Amino acid sequence: MMRQNLKKVEQFKQDESMKMFPYAFGLNNSSGNSAKRSKPKLIYLLLFTLISSCFVFAPYLFYFPYPSALFLIDSSIKEIEDQVSHNITEPPKPSKNEESILCDRTGYRSDICFMKGDIRTHSPSSSIFLYTSSDDHVSQEHIKPYTRKWETSIMETVGELNLVTKDLKLLGDKHSCQVIHDVPAVVFSTGGYTGNLYHEFNDGLIPLYITSKRFNRKVVFVIDEYHKWWEMKYGDVISQLSDYPLIDFTKDKRTHCFKEAIVGLRIHGELTVDPSQMQDDRTTITEFKNLLDQAYRARINVLDAAEEGRLHGKAAKRRKAKKPKLALFSRTGSRAIINEDQMVRLAQRIGFQVVVLRPDRTTELAKIYRVLNSSTVMVGVHGAAMTHFLFMKPGGVFIQIIPLGTDWAAETYYGEPAKKLGLDYIGYKILPRESSLYEQYDKNDPILRDPRSITQKGWQFTKGIYLTKQQVRLDLRRFKKILTDAYAKSNR
Repeated sequence: MMRQNLKKVEQFKQDESMKMFPYAFGLNNSSGNSAKRSKPKLIYLLLFTLISSCFVFAPYLFYFPYPSALFLIDSSIKEIEDQVSHNITEPPKPSKNEESILCDRTGYRSDICFMKGDIRTHSPSSSIFLYTSSDDHVSQEHIKPYTRKWETSIMETVGELNLVTKDLKLLGDKHSCQVIHDVPAVVFSTGGYTGNLYHEFNDGLIPLYITSKRFNRKVVFVIDEYHKWWEMKYGDVISQLSDYPLIDFTKDKRTHCFKEAIVGLRIHGELTVDPSQMQDDRTTITEFKNLLDQAYRARINVLDAAEEGRLHGKAAKRRKAKKPKLALFSRTGSRAIINEDQMVRLAQRIGFQVVVLRPDRTTELAKIYRVLNSSTVMVGVHGAAMTHFLFMKPGGVFIQIIPLGTDWAAETYYGEPAKKLGLDYIGYKILPRESSLYEQYDKNDPILRDPRSITQKGWQFTKGIYLTKQQVRLDLRRFKKILTDAYAKSNR
């Protein structure tokens, strides 16, 4: 919207230039032409005097109003841009043309609605009201503020919010403001797949970053289906996006009043930020990675100091003889590496310092971030834990072990996004003989020979066969080539 307004201003400038300045010179030309006609000398002298006067006074007659008018238009645009930072001590009283609910439902992944005016929450009815001074703006919208719009099954579990306009004249004291905010709100849900690391970043944190970045932390997050553990887990990241406490929409029964609100989140793709869709046209996933650096830096400094104290002089010696660090995400059960111990010893013989990570729901993210941010190589079998590649520094090597039947998901959800972050991505596709399924099915069975024909039957087949019933036994002679290559890149 802002870019459209700016384009209109530029068009206005061009139009006004064509109107005013050509007119001025057109006047001179017409006077000049009249001077060529055969007229009495007195008239000729008067016309010559008039022409000279036009040249002298034209700048004062025609130039002054032009920039003044544009200044008023530019000022109004600046006023719109600055609205989010205006301090208010009373409930907002916007003009009629600022009262609106506009929803964009064209996105495949999510809907998003924009509200401006006298906005008031009403959690008992799962509603956000916009009080207007005119009956002309009466409308009602419904939205589920979660970014998996196309997945009907999961969206059925996400709560719906009602966005309703009401006549300000009928307000009275029934819905008075109890908490007045002088910054905008972004409203979203932490329901759906929240609890899965991949979805917490892909469906939640990155879209939240995309949607709220332009407010420069001067924004309040209102969360439907709020979880205390989610805030504790991601509090460090959230503090880089907002300077204000979170609002639990369901439990906080108070009426919160805003002047502007965005309901729903923008999402650009799998674990990515598309600069062409950002307001500044240049923000990428690298900037999100930088935000993670800032979020965890203080805690990592504390952890570093504690380790320094424990090791004393030993830490200095270790730093001098420092080997490239390889972080391995270990799995148990489905998609576990059966010969993991042998693989670790192989990596150590090649020259790596190996750190085996076995995170669970209670593992502090700052500790994982600290390991990965100081690692040159990350290795793991396809799964949600591969989301941790976001914690690596650009230029690092990310080796994803790809079990049978998971090629598309592995590349789409992690491989391609890792490349966009600037990682050197290596997808290690296992052979049928490296899968535990090789011992369960005939070697000519489509499950081994043509996994794509099975996965095309649907998610349940993919999950039931390839995700939950498969483990990996690496061909270490084959995998050694991958590790050796990664080691060479680590020492460049």
